[in-house]
Amino acid sequence: MTSRRVVVTGIGALTPIGNNVQDYWNALSNGVSGAAPITRFDASKFKTKFACEVKGFDVGNFIDKKEARRMDPYAQYAMVTADEAIRDSGLDLEKINKNRAGVIWASGIGGLSTFNTEVTAFAKGDGTPRFSPFFIPMMIADIASGLISIKYGFRGPNFAVVSACASSTNAISDAYLYIKVGKADLAITGGSEASVCEPAMGGFNSMKALSERNDDPATASRPYDLNRDGFVLGEGAGALILEELEHAKARGAKIYAELVGIGASGDAYHMTAPHPEGLGASLVMISALEEAGIKPGDVQYINTHGTSTPLGDPQEIKAIQSVFGEDAYQLNISSTKSMTGHLLGGAGAIESIACLMAIDRGIIPPTINHSTVDPVIDPRLNLTLNVAQKREVKVALSNTFGFGGHNASIAFKSV
Repeated sequence: MTSRRVVVTGIGALTPIGNNVQDYWNALSNGVSGAAPITRFDASKFKTKFACEVKGFDVGNFIDKKEARRMDPYAQYAMVTADEAIRDSGLDLEKINKNRAGVIWASGIGGLSTFNTEVTAFAKGDGTPRFSPFFIPMMIADIASGLISIKYGFRGPNFAVVSACASSTNAISDAYLYIKVGKADLAITGGSEASVCEPAMGGFNSMKALSERNDDPATASRPYDLNRDGFVLGEGAGALILEELEHAKARGAKIYAELVGIGASGDAYHMTAPHPEGLGASLVMISALEEAGIKPGDVQYINTHGTSTPLGDPQEIKAIQSVFGEDAYQLNISSTKSMTGHLLGGAGAIESIACLMAIDRGIIPPTINHSTVDPVIDPRLNLTLNVAQKREVKVALSNTFGFGGHNASIAFKSV
């Protein structure tokens, strides 16, 4: 079995703060919040009346409208970001071996909006089943991967990954492994989510997982702040082109960074709560660093899971301090969910892009909305509060954790 190096040669993003990579990065580096009152439906009866929605997006500008009507928004988002990543990579689709090009995509939930629309219409009807023939293919969580594969003719490994909020980091990790062991030369990977709809808002509200800061939505996502009260639901997608290093060099591709290490673990603790000592989170960071052959002191930046929940934030910080020891105080740490909200299955993809851009541009995006120190979080840590910081970044980690105790971490290194 061969072991090959894997690099990132293209990226695409559709987020609540920017509908392409450049706009997303400009907003990230300037600390722009994407949270605002919900426009998709009447949220007046919900405890939480705001979210981080994608704004100014017209799918007809990217996909034929008839074709788009046969896609759930999560799949539309996937197609748009995959297209941006392909274009950014400079791939000549006529010259690559499509039998060795894969698509590994993620969504934590899939077509929830479609499910809501179809089942609600049935419930309001006379009991006669009148479901759309596209109901099932629009709803299932693997269809985005299939649609991307069909569009580009990629016949290599093709499947979906579902591990709640760790989904897209796990998808990127799987794509990395297929290339590393020689089963593929390149892959489109990432994740998308489009869950700003009644069932998601109601479900998360009933769990008391969402912020209810309706009087000031823009500051509601406040990781590490003493007054954080839950996460802000976000939507969108991120796509990466992973490629075997020699394959990329042979065609003169721009290389953003090398993906050098991955980690996956389970908390084996609770359905929704993180391990109180951050055990699973520690394990994935150790795993990613060990595979990469990187010492804790070699890392400059960690993009944390950092959802702005009372339990999750301190536990991840405990894990970082456990793994990095005194080197933790030399890190820049930030949660870009303070700006984008939580994209669930799409979070790891857009946060990986934040890491790649930090390496490329030498800027650490901030953790915004922080005003009150939480005494359980070590104040000596550099949480990159409220304002971006300039710094050369050679190694960056991205952490994502999901309900069910799923943990994932990936390490990127400048080339």
